[in-house]
Amino acid sequence: MSGRPDSDTDPETARTEAAEERDKAEDRAADEQDKAEDRAADEQDKAEDPAADEQDEVEDRAADAEEARRARWTAAGTGAALTLAGLAAALLRLTRSAPALVPAAYAGGAAVCAAATVLGSRGRTRRALWLLVAGVMVMALGDQFD
Repeated sequence: MSGRPDSDTDPETARTEAAEERDKAEDRAADEQDKAEDRAADEQDKAEDPAADEQDEVEDRAADAEEARRARWTAAGTGAALTLAGLAAALLRLTRSAPALVPAAYAGGAAVCAAATVLGSRGRTRRALWLLVAGVMVMALGDQFD
């Protein structure tokens, strides 16, 4: 007695595996047929209604324009707010006994933010963002000298 199990598969098990393979093949064929029918239906819809595609394209362009408009307003508004804050801080530091470098830094940062406002209103929103960051950093650096 060697202790090895029989290598023959049970006939019932063999039939079950073959049936599973047939089912899988049938499922794959049905999936491919469904995909082909979907593609054919899409092509038929496109052929029947080309105006719908044009209308979708117009709506997409309108959405892009609205998004760009919102970005311009955001950049311009943020730049204007930071410019006013920097100028107010510069004027407040001028009235107190602070080194001259402090109000100059606030005014310089406000000038950079004002430039960002102009760029943002013209649609250069990425450059405006970086200028806003630079302007606030200049103001923060000036605050460190106080």
